[in-house]
Amino acid sequence: MITYDRLYIGGTWTEPSDPDLLDIRSPHDQSVVARAAQARPADIDRAVAAARAAFDSGVWSGTAPAERLALLRRFNELREENAEKVASLITAENGSAGWFTLAGQAGLTRQANAVFKAAEEFDWETALTPSDPANPFRSVVRREAIGVVAAVIPWNSPFSSATAKIIPALLAGNTVVLKVSPENSLSMGFLAELLERTGLPEGVISVLPADRETSEYLISHPDVDKIAFTGSTRAGRTIASIAGQQLKRVSLELGGKSAALILPDADVQQAVQGLKFGSLLNNGEACIAQTRILAPREKYDEVVAALGELVASLKVGDPLDQDTFIGPMIRRDQQQRVIDYINIGIEEGARLVTGGPQVPEGLEGGNYVTPTVFADVDNSMRVAQEEIFGPVLVVIAYDDEDDAVRLANDSEYGLSGGVWSADPEHALAVARRLRTGTVTVNGAPIGFDGPFGGFKNSGVGREYGAVGLGTYTEYKTVTLA
Repeated sequence: MITYDRLYIGGTWTEPSDPDLLDIRSPHDQSVVARAAQARPADIDRAVAAARAAFDSGVWSGTAPAERLALLRRFNELREENAEKVASLITAENGSAGWFTLAGQAGLTRQANAVFKAAEEFDWETALTPSDPANPFRSVVRREAIGVVAAVIPWNSPFSSATAKIIPALLAGNTVVLKVSPENSLSMGFLAELLERTGLPEGVISVLPADRETSEYLISHPDVDKIAFTGSTRAGRTIASIAGQQLKRVSLELGGKSAALILPDADVQQAVQGLKFGSLLNNGEACIAQTRILAPREKYDEVVAALGELVASLKVGDPLDQDTFIGPMIRRDQQQRVIDYINIGIEEGARLVTGGPQVPEGLEGGNYVTPTVFADVDNSMRVAQEEIFGPVLVVIAYDDEDDAVRLANDSEYGLSGGVWSADPEHALAVARRLRTGTVTVNGAPIGFDGPFGGFKNSGVGREYGAVGLGTYTEYKTVTLA
């Protein structure tokens, strides 16, 4: 069992203000896989003070972008060298299937390489030619760091969420206090070890597991200049309110209830096999999961039957088993939340195709749920409108393409979505009509060069690539006489 009895504050492992350690339990069998210190407000004060001092001194923000880039490439190399360990730690604490957490390491490399490329090509300083010949004064536009960034991430995909924030924030010259979920104290403790080995200047980054109350203390801290948050829409509203009162810069990547549109010309089997990954990856605990399946009435029964057969065939069990596709939910309360939603779907009159509220036989000791498909679902039902965050899919019939687009857009969310068609160009035309931040066509994976984020209640701002890097900078214009 691994123990982190100190907190990583400003580059130094420091005695916590609260000596009590939290037991990190396996979602599979409730065994203790780690024990870790948890940050309290006093620890937040120390981390923010270290970040403030480091930023104000210019020890990091004053370095050349190429120097910052070289160090962060070193961090990513260390992460790649330890990919198997990173994957195993996430599986131990989250219950994510081991094959998925290991495969995800390649995604982290692509994510990092995209922002590294963006940093190399970024317009850190641009000279403007006067637009008026009678005005001889020229201007220089600079992109400078914002200051101290509070990066707050969720538990479902800890390394991806962490690196999506800390790498661009640090590349831009900011200092960072990374607040992670208590459940991820194991993998994020190892993240801190990798950062320590990277050789960043003192004070530049802290990694603190903490509860919600301590998180709110961090984002309200007067010395924090920007909040970068990934999590629930409910929490995002609170953070946006605090940021508005204090005029902090803020970016929010929030919830989703994304739709997959299977067009009449699509190959149903191909689409359903693709949705195995687009809808159910990471045990369904994914904000981008396409959990509303929109099917044409003329193919509705075919889609329902194929989807039900697929989901019923998925192996549920120990996430360390290579043939497991669905592991346990991360916590008991998350398990109960998903089961409650399954019961809500039944009460609303949706037809249970496969699955149900029962815990899989033989897995009662873990946080397991049975992967579930509902048919005959009306888009107004709660199971069609609310984010469940588990392996529960609903299939909704549509009359024609306009009806499909209307149903897809009839949601408070707008984070992701998918279109399936034999004609990719026509699918692109449909994708243009969807009010959502990202759309995949025929199961293409989301790229990291373009911006990622949501419309409507799915968030504010974007991550990834040059756009994501830019969200961690301020514009400064200098006019020269």
